[in-house]
Amino acid sequence: MNELKKVKETPRKESPPVRRRGGFRWGLFLLKVSLAGAILLFLLFFSVYLGFLGKVPSREELVRVKTPLASEVFSADGKLLGRYYTENRSYVSYQEISPHIIHALVATEDARFFKHRGIDEIALLRVLFKTILQSDRSSGGGSTLSQQIAKNLFPRENLGLLSLPVNKIREAIIAYRLERIYTKEEILALYLNTVPFGENMFGIEVAAERFFSKSPAEITIPEAAVLVGILKANNLFNPRLHPDRSVERRNRVIDQMVREKFLEAEQGEKYKAEPLNLRYSLITYNQGPAPYFLEYIRPELTGWCLSHTKANGEPYNLYTDGLKIYTTLDYQLQRYARQAVSEQMLQLQALFDTHWKGRDPWGKEVSVLERAVKRTDRYRRGRAAGRSHQQIMEEFTTPIETTLFTWNGLKAVKTTPLDSVKHYLSMLSAGLVVMDNQSGAIKAWVGGNDFRFFKYDQCLASRQVGSTFKPVVYLAALEEGLDPADYYSAETQTYEEYDGWTPGNASNRYAGYYTMKEALAKSINTVTVDIMMQTGVDEVVRTARDLGIRGELPEVPSLALGSASLPLLEMVAAYATLANEGKPVKPYALISIEDSRGNQLDLFEMPAPGKGKVDPENCRILTEMLRAAVDAGTGHDIRTRFGVPGPFAGKTGTTQENADGWFIGYTPTLTAGCRVGADDPAVHFRTMTYGQGAFSALPVVGRFFSQTFGDNRFRKLAEARFAPPDSLTLAEMNAVPGHVEEIEEDFGFFDLFRKKEERGSRGGEAGDPDSQPGKKEGEREPAWEIIRKIFKKKEN
Repeated sequence: MNELKKVKETPRKESPPVRRRGGFRWGLFLLKVSLAGAILLFLLFFSVYLGFLGKVPSREELVRVKTPLASEVFSADGKLLGRYYTENRSYVSYQEISPHIIHALVATEDARFFKHRGIDEIALLRVLFKTILQSDRSSGGGSTLSQQIAKNLFPRENLGLLSLPVNKIREAIIAYRLERIYTKEEILALYLNTVPFGENMFGIEVAAERFFSKSPAEITIPEAAVLVGILKANNLFNPRLHPDRSVERRNRVIDQMVREKFLEAEQGEKYKAEPLNLRYSLITYNQGPAPYFLEYIRPELTGWCLSHTKANGEPYNLYTDGLKIYTTLDYQLQRYARQAVSEQMLQLQALFDTHWKGRDPWGKEVSVLERAVKRTDRYRRGRAAGRSHQQIMEEFTTPIETTLFTWNGLKAVKTTPLDSVKHYLSMLSAGLVVMDNQSGAIKAWVGGNDFRFFKYDQCLASRQVGSTFKPVVYLAALEEGLDPADYYSAETQTYEEYDGWTPGNASNRYAGYYTMKEALAKSINTVTVDIMMQTGVDEVVRTARDLGIRGELPEVPSLALGSASLPLLEMVAAYATLANEGKPVKPYALISIEDSRGNQLDLFEMPAPGKGKVDPENCRILTEMLRAAVDAGTGHDIRTRFGVPGPFAGKTGTTQENADGWFIGYTPTLTAGCRVGADDPAVHFRTMTYGQGAFSALPVVGRFFSQTFGDNRFRKLAEARFAPPDSLTLAEMNAVPGHVEEIEEDFGFFDLFRKKEERGSRGGEAGDPDSQPGKKEGEREPAWEIIRKIFKKKEN
C-alpha cells in the first residue's frame, strides 16, 4: 500500500505594498473638483437664469427697454437751448451717428462685434490666458458691447463673494437676449445712447455737443477717437481736464482703427498729428444760452406733463421722457441779448466797485448784510440742524475753498462764507426781455448774471419802475381828452392831502411851461404829477389795467413817478401793447411739444388778440412823444452813442436812491426792456450820474438793437415804420415849442384847422357828437371864438 507523503510547501513571499507617490490620487481629485465646479456653475447659472439671485429682464422687458432721456428745449429756429433731466442723456438713431464713431468703437471695445452673438468666447479665452495667466493687460477685456449695455442698463447687485460671477452670468444672459431681439446696428445705437462720458453726461449726442459743439453725424475721425477714448476712464481721459492724456488715448484708438483695417497706416499717422481742437460747450438746465428762460417755462411744462398722459396711462415726466420742446426764443437774438448784458455789466460793475472802493455799499445798515446772510442755504441748513445763530456765524467766519462768480470769469479762492455773501451782495445784476409787439412771443430773456450763482430772476422780480410808468399817465391824460400841445407849469406843488408830499425834478429846475411831449421827453416830474392829478389817479390805474399791468398800484400822487413795484416782464408787455396801438399783447413762450421720436403731442396757439381798450390814435400820439424822448430826451444815447437806426420810442427810469435803473424801448416790431440793480435795493450808486437808467440800463438795450439791426438777417425789422398820428395833431405837436418861460397863446396856428370834436375824452369816442354837448358832428368852432382864444392868456 502506497503511503502518501506530505510535501512540505515552501511558503510564498508576500509582495511589499505598492507605495503611491504622494499618497493622493490627483487625477481623480481634479476630476471630482471639475465635476463639482461644473455642477455648481450649472446650478449658479440656472439660479441666475431663473431669477433666484436677482431679477433678470425678460425678452419682453428688453423689447421695451427705456432709459431716462433728458427733455430738450429748442429755440424757434431749432437750436438747442438746454435740457431738463435726472441724467443728461439724449437719443439719436444709428443713421444719425458718424461711421467714424462706429469704427472707433468697434475697433477699440469689441473687434469681433459683427461675428459673435453677444458673448465672445475667443475674447474670453484671450483674457483667461493672456491677461490672467501671463499678466498681459494689452489683450483688452472680454466683455462685448452687448454685455456692456447690460451693465449700463441694469446696474450690478452686491451679493458679497458671489457678486462677480453672478453679475457676469446675468450680463451674459442679457447680452444673449439682446442679440436675439435687436440688429447689430440697433445694439450699437443703444450702446452709444446709454454709455456714460463723465460730467453727468450719457450718450454720444450730449458728448459730441459738449466737447466739439457738433452733432454725432458731424464728428471727424480724430474727434471720434477722442470720444471713444473717454470710455476707458471718463475722468482720466476727459479732454477738457486732461488734454495730454486725452491725445495719448486718442492715438491708441487710432492705432486700433488701423489694426482693424478701418484706416490706412498713413491716415492714422496723419490724424495722430492733429491737435485736439476742442470746442467745449456746456448746455444743461442751469447753463447754456437761456437758463433763466428754462426756469421761467418749467412750471408751465410741469403742469402740461401732469395733464397729459402716455399710451400706458401714466403722465409725462419732464425729466425722463425725452420730450422735445420748441419755444418762441430766437437763438441769435438771445445771443445778442446775453452779449449786451455781459458787456455793459462788466464795465458797470468795475465802476461800481471803484465808486465804493474801501467801503461797503450798504454803509452802516448792518441789517442789509444780516438779511443776506439769513437768505443763504448755508444759514438755513444750520438753523434746520438746530444750531444757534452764534454757532452758524462762527462757521461763516471760517475760511473755505470756494468758487466766486466775477464778470472776468470764475475765480477759485479761499475765503470765508461771510466774505462770499459780501461779494455777491455788492454785485449789480441786469434783466433783459425782448418781445414781439404783435404776438407777444418772447424773443430773448436774460434773467441775471449766472444762473448757477444768482437764482433771482431780474425779469420777474417786482421792483419800483420809476419814470417808465410815466407813459401810462400821459396815455390816461390823452384818453381823458387833455391836449398834447397844451402847456403845463413845471412849478413845484405840495399835496397836503397826501401827507404834504412835494415832488421834485432831477434837474432841480421848476421854471416855465412844458407841453406833454416835452415834459415826457425830459422826464419832468412836477408836470407829470400835475397831469395825473388833473386826469385822476383812478383813471391812470384804469389805463394801466387796460395795458395789461396787473400788479399793485398805490393810488397816490407818487404813482405818477413810478412808486409801484412791478416785474420787468409786465412792463415790457405794457409797452408792447402801446406799440401795438392798444391791442393787448400777452407774453407767451411755447410753440409745440413732441415726444422723443418726434411725434407732435401738442401745438400751442398764439394768444388770441383781444380788443383794445384804449384809443389807437392816442397810442400813436404817445409813441410820437416817446420817439422824442429818444431823439432829443433822456434816451438820446440810443441814437448818439449806439447809432440805432429807424423809428425808435422809449423811456428811461430811475428809482429812489438810484436803487434801480430802467429803460424800455420799442421799434415797430420789437419791444426790449432792461432793469439794472443789486439784489437788495439798499445797495446802489451814490449819485444819479451813474445810477440813472440812461447810464445803467439804456446801454444794454442800445447794444442789443445795435447788434440786431446790424445783422442782415434782421434788416427788415429796422425798415418797419410806425403808423403816424393824425396829420393835424402831429403838425400841431411839432409846431409849438416844447418849453417856454411864459405862455402868450393858448392855441397854435394849426388849431384853426382842427375840429374840436377830434379830441374826445374817455367818455365817448373821438368825433362822437355825444361827447361834445351842444355841437353837431363835423361842426367847426366859430372863427371869432378861435381868434379870441389866440390872444387869451392861459389860466394857470
